[in-house]
Amino acid sequence: MNKRVLFVATSLIGVGIVFGVVLMTTFGGNAIQNLLAAGGDLGAKQAPAAAPASIQALNAQFVAVSDAVTRSVVSISVKADRSKMESQFPEGLFQFPPRGQEEEGEPYTPESAGSGVVVSADGYIVTNNHVVEHAAEGGIRVTTSEQREYKARLIGRDPLTDLAVLKIDGVNLTPVHFAERRDIHIGEWVIAVGNPLGLKSTVTTGIVSALGRGIGIVGTSDRNPNRNRLAVENFIQTDAAINPGNSGGGLFNLNGSLVGINTAIASATGRNEGYGFAIPIDMVRSVALDLIDDGKIQRGYIGVEITSVDETSAKASGLPTISGVVVSKVVRGGAAEAAGLDIGDVILEVDGTPIKTSNELQNQIVIRRAGDKVNLKIWRDKREITKTVVLKSLDGDDNVASRGRTGGTDSSPEKTEPVIFKGLGFTATRLDADARADFGTQSGVLITKVEGRGSAARRGLRPNTVILSVDRKPVTSPDQVRQILSSKRSGDGVLLVVKDKDGTKQAITIEVPEDNS
Repeated sequence: MNKRVLFVATSLIGVGIVFGVVLMTTFGGNAIQNLLAAGGDLGAKQAPAAAPASIQALNAQFVAVSDAVTRSVVSISVKADRSKMESQFPEGLFQFPPRGQEEEGEPYTPESAGSGVVVSADGYIVTNNHVVEHAAEGGIRVTTSEQREYKARLIGRDPLTDLAVLKIDGVNLTPVHFAERRDIHIGEWVIAVGNPLGLKSTVTTGIVSALGRGIGIVGTSDRNPNRNRLAVENFIQTDAAINPGNSGGGLFNLNGSLVGINTAIASATGRNEGYGFAIPIDMVRSVALDLIDDGKIQRGYIGVEITSVDETSAKASGLPTISGVVVSKVVRGGAAEAAGLDIGDVILEVDGTPIKTSNELQNQIVIRRAGDKVNLKIWRDKREITKTVVLKSLDGDDNVASRGRTGGTDSSPEKTEPVIFKGLGFTATRLDADARADFGTQSGVLITKVEGRGSAARRGLRPNTVILSVDRKPVTSPDQVRQILSSKRSGDGVLLVVKDKDGTKQAITIEVPEDNS
């Protein structure tokens, strides 16, 4: 039985050998290789969904632009002078990158990093003021995208726009092409290029999310948390990812033209949370040219304080639309006073350019120099007039077009015959002889108290000031103020002209409350 099983097994093996020989003979010597090759291809033969030609063209444009503009963006390393250093970034939602160069519990490191943009072939570079303002002598170095390293000289800084210019001894560098401000639109694609978190030549993409943003960060510091009233902001907002180290880098359109300098992010953590802010190209170009010229800014100033028109001030001025900026103060001896501007005027246009917000007016003036003439379209007494203003250089309190003060909660002792305007949240009384002398006026009513949470305080009314007129009508007693307000309907806007002890007049608009007592 065992011999029989052995014989059967041997026979089967023999048959298999013969069968294999036949296969090799039939299919050729490369049969195994062919079979392996046929089963060895990985992946499909072609893409499952080929992109349309338009998409392929857009993709190719992103690639081409990225390749071109990265050559114009440099990395900046700064060795700081400890005697100059401070924690310059105020706490809050809006932050400059780079922030937090210190480790928790450790002092600030003396080195930081940022980005810059080449604006001339011979080595002028624009960056942010906050990137280089604490630099030690000889402590700024620039590295190009080709990894060439240069020692940089600081040509000049402008803290009021957060811009600075450096110079390196480079040749045949690739300068950026400047876009035109009028060609920047909400919704268009943009590319942010910089060196975030130490990652050199990083490209991110997004769109222009908004224009004309003012976030109240330029001109502030931990030592001085109140924003400098002459600081100018008119940011381009984008959702292209911006992180610490992107500061001073470029924001480009799909033509490869520079539209802005990346400056700040909206973040509670110091890292990208979706929105970044860039200084617009017209401001960049104007400041850079001034700094390159002589290292200083020859900025022109109007000599006013302004607030954007809102529904209340539009009603008070009789404007048909909510647009423009209200002149709330005119500085004595300034360009505006010389041109005949008055408090309560609404600036609608600058040289034919419509003005919708105070940021837009500031931007239009900051790109001009002292001595320039500007034509302002003004709304006054429910009609349009034109005023020509010759801009002056900064002198004392002469302002570009600074934002007006708001709020005020301090109180002073009430004088006799006080009248409480409960609905608006302030108390007024007649002027006595001392007050008339202090304020240099024979008419008006003295504001003795302003409720911190009242509507008048929110509109900028402060104690120890005098209301000279209400709805353009002079007043001499609180009763007259009440009578004028009582003649208005709830929700109407009313213009108050208020005077400080230093003689400065200010326009404040209030909305008549339902409780007009």
